[in-house]
Amino acid sequence: MNAIFWHRRDLRINDNCGLYHAFKNAENVLPIFIFDTTILSKLKSDDQRVIFIHQEVKALRDKYAQSGVNFHVYIGDPQDLIPTLAKKYNCSAVYTNRDYEPDAIKRDNKIEKSLKKKDIKFLTFKDQVILEHDQVLKNDGLPYTVFTPYKNKWLETFKKTDVDPYASEQILKENSTTFPEIELPSLKKIGFDDEQIFQIPSRKIDKKLIKSYDQTRDFPAIEGTSRLGVHLRFGTISIRELTKVALKENTVFLSELIWREFYQMILFHYPHTVNKAFKTNYDFIVWENNESQFKAWCEGKTGYPMVDAGMRQLNETGYMHNRVRMVVASFLSKHLLIDWRWGEAYFAEKLLDYECASNIGGWQWAAGCGCDAAPYFRVFNPQLQQQKFDKDMKYIRTWIPEFDELNYPQPIVEHKMARIRAIERYKKALNE
Repeated sequence: MNAIFWHRRDLRINDNCGLYHAFKNAENVLPIFIFDTTILSKLKSDDQRVIFIHQEVKALRDKYAQSGVNFHVYIGDPQDLIPTLAKKYNCSAVYTNRDYEPDAIKRDNKIEKSLKKKDIKFLTFKDQVILEHDQVLKNDGLPYTVFTPYKNKWLETFKKTDVDPYASEQILKENSTTFPEIELPSLKKIGFDDEQIFQIPSRKIDKKLIKSYDQTRDFPAIEGTSRLGVHLRFGTISIRELTKVALKENTVFLSELIWREFYQMILFHYPHTVNKAFKTNYDFIVWENNESQFKAWCEGKTGYPMVDAGMRQLNETGYMHNRVRMVVASFLSKHLLIDWRWGEAYFAEKLLDYECASNIGGWQWAAGCGCDAAPYFRVFNPQLQQQKFDKDMKYIRTWIPEFDELNYPQPIVEHKMARIRAIERYKKALNE
């Protein structure tokens, strides 16, 4: 029996659930990856994530070769390619790990229907989360919309959940395949530049850092966060392995992993939140949407050092410290009264670790319109945040070299006025 294993958000061989089941159940497995043109067409040619993916795909190809397995890489629309390849290679099944984003679900449903017409099974597995959307529900069967009760139920369910690693790497070594070798397409052929501007953080799970995470995570001037977001996003590390470390070393770090699954669950059950507020009343807010102020925010020239340092870090590295992300997002949506969707889209373009569910969840939290959000009358004061979390201004001076010079800009909006305006504007929209 021939089968395809389709890599997506799981660019690794070790502890890979779907890959394990494919090699366990099929005699001859063709592992593939598709550079999805429906996604790539929306990106700029210098998108650093595509370079990262290409590097990881090349490493996967080499890893497979060590076990005598050929790994195919294609360019195109999976909705056309998957059924075509399954028929070409006489496959009885296509294996893959599940994706929970609305567009991915629609794509997979269409592929499953196409394959079913050809009597080919489409088999999906849980791999990028510990607990799925239907595993953590309220007693009435409805999804949680507040984090703390969700977390408590998650922890309760987790105790009964098997998180042992899948022996996918071992089972691969025990198999070989007879599919032909094909050439790996270059970045140029895919339509992207190959100049790497951003440095990719290490995928090493630093137990020492995780152990002290609760003490260091809020201070952007020090290396106090794991920087594993990009590896979780593309599955170059195992969520099961990381969760086991978190459980042993630091419950606060574990909570952050649970937040990630909470937002995945929210997006699954409430797909409208991709571009609409979870709390629909917040879609009636009249935004200022001042384009010159948005440009200043994007460039890190607002005159608020904590905001500007964060935006410059993002623009120069593809990363922004988690604490600063909250400050920056609150500033845009409340101080400037610019639609949170503008900021979410900018982050989606720039962040190496961009993940649809977490990004939308974080932005709606900051804007006060999400399922479990900061209340609309809570307006972060960037100056107080800086005094609390970067009192020596080490982080600020790292990213704003002209901070002590006369040419650093004056604030583009006055805090007290902006706070009052935001509260009144939000209150008016909610009342109406």
